[in-house]
Amino acid sequence: MSTSKATKPAKAPTKSPASKTARKTAVKRDPEKTQARILDAATAEFAAKGYSGARTEQIAKRAKSNIRMLYHYHGSKDALYTRVLEDVLARLREQELQLDFSNATPLDGILQLFDFIDGHFSTHPELLQLLAFENLNKATHLRKSTRIPQQASPVLDLINTLLQRGQAEGVFRTGIDALHLYVSMVSLAYYGKSHAHTLSRIFKQDLLARDWQAAHREQNHQMLAGFLSHPQPAKPTRRSKP
Repeated sequence: MSTSKATKPAKAPTKSPASKTARKTAVKRDPEKTQARILDAATAEFAAKGYSGARTEQIAKRAKSNIRMLYHYHGSKDALYTRVLEDVLARLREQELQLDFSNATPLDGILQLFDFIDGHFSTHPELLQLLAFENLNKATHLRKSTRIPQQASPVLDLINTLLQRGQAEGVFRTGIDALHLYVSMVSLAYYGKSHAHTLSRIFKQDLLARDWQAAHREQNHQMLAGFLSHPQPAKPTRRSKP
């Protein structure tokens, strides 16, 4: 009488290293963090090289992601660049609108707003670089954004409120346009930083040195105070032809 051999239990199928990696990736994947890393990497790449010089492959590498994910979240290089511009300008606008001037005099409010703009440019050199590149391209990508113009109106309202208070108290002259004033403030804060390297070389003095920047900021305070408080200069009269 023959006895049948006991059958060995079947081994469970072993999982390949590739499937383990895929499972770990799926668990760890965080869309929001991935998008944020891509945006941060794109900001650095575009600020350093401009739109034309930047490479999406390098952006993906900086973000520790891949090209497929970059295009999945942002669509195209154009769209990603526009998003970068929107993001850096939104940070400026959001922080501007958090300033509270309710307990400040109108002049102090204007000077505090200027100091904020001046400090923001100092701590966000990527904004200076991106604006410089976009100006060279005649605002090609800024034109594609609907968010950026919408973000600009509240800061003009803020300046208008300070101007109206100053005029009502008799400390500001009349006829000051909020947009003209804001552009002048940005110009005073921007130029001495965006052109500091060339100007330092030309005049053989470090314009980015802390003491030079502090003295320049104080001079800008005096210029703004003088402009706001002095009577409006009379327009030059035309000479009659002989």
